[in-house]
Amino acid sequence: MSHLDSATRLRPSGSGAVSPKRFARRRTVSVVIPTQNRRELISRAIDSVRAQTRPAGEPGELIVVDDGSTDDTACFVAETYPEVRVLRQENRGVSAARNAGIRAAEGELIAFLDSDDEWLPRKLERQLQAMEASPGALLCHTNEIWIRNGRRVNPMKKHQKFGGRIFEKALPLCVISPSSVLVDRRLFDEVGLFDESLPACEDYDLWLRVCARFPVLFVDEPLIVKHGGHQDQLSRRHWGMDRFRIQALRKILGEGDLGDDYRQAAEAVLAQKVEIFSRGARKRVSVETDVGDRSEPGREEAVTPERSEGVGRGDPAVLPERRASEASPGASAPGVGPRRIEKRARGASEPRRRASIRQ
Repeated sequence: MSHLDSATRLRPSGSGAVSPKRFARRRTVSVVIPTQNRRELISRAIDSVRAQTRPAGEPGELIVVDDGSTDDTACFVAETYPEVRVLRQENRGVSAARNAGIRAAEGELIAFLDSDDEWLPRKLERQLQAMEASPGALLCHTNEIWIRNGRRVNPMKKHQKFGGRIFEKALPLCVISPSSVLVDRRLFDEVGLFDESLPACEDYDLWLRVCARFPVLFVDEPLIVKHGGHQDQLSRRHWGMDRFRIQALRKILGEGDLGDDYRQAAEAVLAQKVEIFSRGARKRVSVETDVGDRSEPGREEAVTPERSEGVGRGDPAVLPERRASEASPGASAPGVGPRRIEKRARGASEPRRRASIRQ
C-alpha cells in the first residue's frame, strides 16, 4: 500500500471538516485545455476559466496545448489572451496534448477543460472547498449540464455520477468527464498519464486505473457545461467505441493488481462488451457489403458513422454508448477483429488468476 492509499482512507469521500489553519495557503491550480482546430470555439472555454470566482477559485495558470491545428488556433489564443501559456505540438491526439500540459504545469492541482466545453463561475471554488474538507482526496469531479446542437438535453440514467469507491460503476462507460475533474498531480505518479496509444476512450482508461485504487470526491452540483453535436467530436471519427474500452479492460486485467471482486466485475463487463462488439461488427460488415453491392459507384458513403452507430436521446456526444440491445454495428479494424478480440478476452482472466494465487 502506498502512502497515498493510506492518506486517502483517512477521510472518506465528503466527510468531516478541516481546520482553516491547516489550509491557510491555498493550493495552486493549473488548467490544461487541449485543442485542435477550435479557433471559433476556444474563446468560450478560456473565458469561462477567466470568469472563475476570485480569489477563491482563481487558477494559478492556464495552459492551452495546440495539437497540430491548421486554423491558426495557437496564434489566435496567443494574440487574444497574452496571459495564457500556449504549447504547440504536431498532431498526436488528445492524450498526448493533455500529457504535455500535465508535464508543463506548475500547479499542485491540475484541472482539464475540453476546448468545446465551459465551466460555470464557481466550479474551481466548490471543488477546492471539497478537497480541503477531505485532505486525502486525489480527484474531485462534478455534475454537469449537457447542451447538444444548442439545446439542453437530459443525461440518461447510465450517465449518473457518483463519489467514493466507484470502480464497478466506471466499468460500463466513462462516468467522469475530463472537463469536470480537479486532480492532485501526485495521482499521476501513482497511476500514470493518459494512454497515448488510445485514439478515443483514453479518459475511460485513466479513470479505471484511478478508481481501481482510490476513492473519488464528487460535487453533486452542475458546474460544467458540455457541448455536443459538432462535426469534429471523437465519437464521430471512430466507429465502435467499445473496442477501445475492450483494450482498456484487457490492460487493467493484464496488470494483475485487481482484487478478486474488482477482477471478476471487470471480466464480466469485458465478456459482455466483446460479445456486443462482435455481433455489431459482423452486422456492419454484412450491411456495408449489401449496400456496396446495390449502390451506384460513389454511394457507399450512405452508411455513415452516424447511421451505423445511431444517435441517442439526451447524449451530447451524438454517437453515445449503446445498450446491449442496441449494439453499434462496426467493421473490423486491422488487429481488432471480432474473433481476435474474443480470443484475447477469453485468455484475459487466466493470467490474473495465476497472479492472485502467487500473491
